Amino acid sequence: MAERTSSWSLSGALRGMFAKKTIDDDTWGDLEDALITADFGPDVTDAVVSELRAKVAKYRTTDPADLQRMLRETIEERLARLDSTLKLTERPAVVLVVGVNGVGKTTTIGKFAKFLRTYDRTVLVGAADTFRAAAVEQLATWAERAGVGIVRPQQQGQDPAAVAFQTIERAKAEGIEIVIIDTAGRLQTKGGLMDELGKIRRVVEKQAPISEVLLVLDATTGQNGLAQAEAFIEHAGVTGLVLTKLDGSAKGGFVLAVQEKTGIPIKLVGQGEGINDLTGFTPHVFAQKLVG
Repeated sequence: MAERTSSWSLSGALRGMFAKKTIDDDTWGDLEDALITADFGPDVTDAVVSELRAKVAKYRTTDPADLQRMLRETIEERLARLDSTLKLTERPAVVLVVGVNGVGKTTTIGKFAKFLRTYDRTVLVGAADTFRAAAVEQLATWAERAGVGIVRPQQQGQDPAAVAFQTIERAKAEGIEIVIIDTAGRLQTKGGLMDELGKIRRVVEKQAPISEVLLVLDATTGQNGLAQAEAFIEHAGVTGLVLTKLDGSAKGGFVLAVQEKTGIPIKLVGQGEGINDLTGFTPHVFAQKLVG
């Protein structure tokens, strides 16, 4: 298997493969290695390679350029099976953001707020991760950078559902279009955490429908991060995924693997540290960048 180094990228590995004169047995072995190294996971790798072998046989091609196009199309088709459109038509549209601590949840909320501001939407952020004073302060800093308002807990450890309630109340009073609520991500007591999320949901839904529940995943942790987040997928009513730290294509396969494994669409991707580095997810653009 190709050894993963910091400079390894799927598009780089494929470039060498597709520069050959013909498709041979080595091509399939190299392709499999490259997909596994890029974190597609064994199941998705097998499915993609089988699909490509069938297409190559059907069209009787030996041209690696055809294989490259087919790979790009296969990845795009598989990604496009789920709808990546953010559903934010309600007023206010309420977005709950969930995820394990350390994945960049708070940072993501700040970037998401900035992303929405570029479309001239009014945004209010609720700091309902009330047990971590640092999370509240960090969120306040990001809200300021994004140019949006924030509702903070009145004291540390205030009931998170109460903060969520106050956030919606203020949004309705001020005619704010989109509300983003940060939630706790401690996993010491999974049951307690999920009960808390359930309570936030119930309190929010009495005032406004929940438009999206976005789960933040760190792309660099790959399949391990997904295992950690399974409780959220099971209990939190997740409607979309946000992948952070998706820099380069060394872990690019995780994008397809995570969507196929969870059946939940990717809605936003973060590709850097800056405030403008979170964007909507477009399968066509992503497949093009990944495969070259």
